Amino acid sequence: MPPARRNDGHPYQDPSRPVDERVADLLGRMTLEEKAGLLFHTMLPLHPDGRPVEAGDEGLVPADTSNAIRTKLMSHFNLLGTAGPRQLAQWHNAIQELAAGTRLGIPVTVSTDPRHSFTANIGASINAGAFSAWPEPTGLAAVRDPELVHRFADIARREYLAVGLRVALHPQIDLATEPRWSRQAGTFGADATLTSELVQAYIRGFQGQGDTLGPHSVATMVKHFPGGGPQKDGEDPHFAHGKEQIYPGGMREHHLQPFKAAITAGASQIMPYYGQPIGTDWEEVGFGFNHGVVTGLLRERLGFEGIVCTDWGLLTDQKIFGELHQARAWGVEHLTVAERAAKAIDAGADQFGGEACPEVVVELVRSGRIGEERLDVSVRRLLREKFLLGLFDNPYVDPDLAEEIVGDSEFRAAGEAAQRRSLTVLVNRDRTLPVTPERPKLYAEGVDATVAARYGDVVGDPADADLAVLRLNTPYEQRDNRFESLFHSGRLDFDEDELGPVLRLLDAVPTVVFLNLERPAVVPEIAERAAALIADYGAGDAALLDVAFGRARAEGRLPFEMPRSMAAVESSRPDVPHDTEDPLFPYGAGLDL
Repeated sequence: MPPARRNDGHPYQDPSRPVDERVADLLGRMTLEEKAGLLFHTMLPLHPDGRPVEAGDEGLVPADTSNAIRTKLMSHFNLLGTAGPRQLAQWHNAIQELAAGTRLGIPVTVSTDPRHSFTANIGASINAGAFSAWPEPTGLAAVRDPELVHRFADIARREYLAVGLRVALHPQIDLATEPRWSRQAGTFGADATLTSELVQAYIRGFQGQGDTLGPHSVATMVKHFPGGGPQKDGEDPHFAHGKEQIYPGGMREHHLQPFKAAITAGASQIMPYYGQPIGTDWEEVGFGFNHGVVTGLLRERLGFEGIVCTDWGLLTDQKIFGELHQARAWGVEHLTVAERAAKAIDAGADQFGGEACPEVVVELVRSGRIGEERLDVSVRRLLREKFLLGLFDNPYVDPDLAEEIVGDSEFRAAGEAAQRRSLTVLVNRDRTLPVTPERPKLYAEGVDATVAARYGDVVGDPADADLAVLRLNTPYEQRDNRFESLFHSGRLDFDEDELGPVLRLLDAVPTVVFLNLERPAVVPEIAERAAALIADYGAGDAALLDVAFGRARAEGRLPFEMPRSMAAVESSRPDVPHDTEDPLFPYGAGLDL
């Protein structure tokens, strides 16, 4: 059984009292150092066996869990990495025990990037692993069914709760208006109206019963305000060469529409993006430092009253995979760490993502640069959410129950059904689909041969096959930096060396091409010569073959357009949806079988 909750008889520990009264009591007891610790939300890895990572341990990133909780007095952490359900629950309980041993026993809030799909990028998402596996949000958008999105969010909520994950660092509701941008798989596509509808279902599913947070809820940190899609040349502002966000089409307001819907649905947290707006009436500094965006637009105009947490790594230079990355302090690179922190707080930020330097904020207050009453505004918001989530009253989880809930058979079946529904049939030449006869001689490339063998007699040479199935990923440019190599950017078309073998196969035997649309691929030659072309947004081999062989029905429609050429991409405006000339497949394309 988990340990009993901490109770020293203080009013803030009494669950019968109103939340605001408990917040006020606790706030009044806190030292400056305890307040500053609350303003930092950094990453913590874990050992595969569920032990916290401590100083001197080898791991994905350096970490000292005990020091972060007991010395730095931090109580918000982004879980980096994964393990089995029992081990995740045990890790969560171990860090809650560390927190219970601090002077005030403030419980830890654990957050996570998305972990229910097929993408693995430590800067953006985690492979589903033991959790139920679903298509990426673009795949949910392809189905265009708010009830499906709500079902996904409700299941993800229950799996998160089982292992102690209480803040979802998602949904990502940027509009996918620049075809080259690397973060599109995490969005609901290019359409503002559809994104607005789906984000409301998503937030309500994570909140659970009712319209407000409670012990049954996972809070959502909606990102990336005010819409991270319009990146110059599609480069990502994780990196200095991608820091510029531009609006040549004048559609800045258009990108706000989903955030208005999210606020209406009760989003409790919002994350500004790294981007530095260029050529607008906003100050040309990253959004996390931007008073006109965070306070003027988000707080005052849109009326958001929840937590604003910056994107990760705005203050300090940090090593990732052993390579030094400069702080993403775009437009304020010349400022010191303390000056950057002060500017973000002045802008209206409540919390610093991916940072662990509360001593900087302590010194800002002691020097008089930031008033302690300003800190109290943010601390009050952060404490209130912990109370609403029930963390002060029941911070622990049950490892036995975690094993039962995470990856439950019903949840897995729902995710697998969603994978099949999301698939988008773009080409079906000569009614190749559904495949007949029932068991053709089948050549498979990029598809697990043992899975393919369930559908046909697998042969090793295309010349011996009646049909080929070929699985491809969206092309991208290789980047030298290890971390940046995870963000697939640049060109969207295959070069000659990549395209040649594909076209030779298509010419040799009728071929069903499965194309994972991490971004909108430019594939006119493949579309012209494939017997069939099916797009996926995160799906297992069996899901793809079930649709091809008529055992399941694909319902997907493209959530963004697929350009005809790179020239069309390069001449399009990054803030304007559906803006490439004469697209190969327009937004909403998809065939019924």
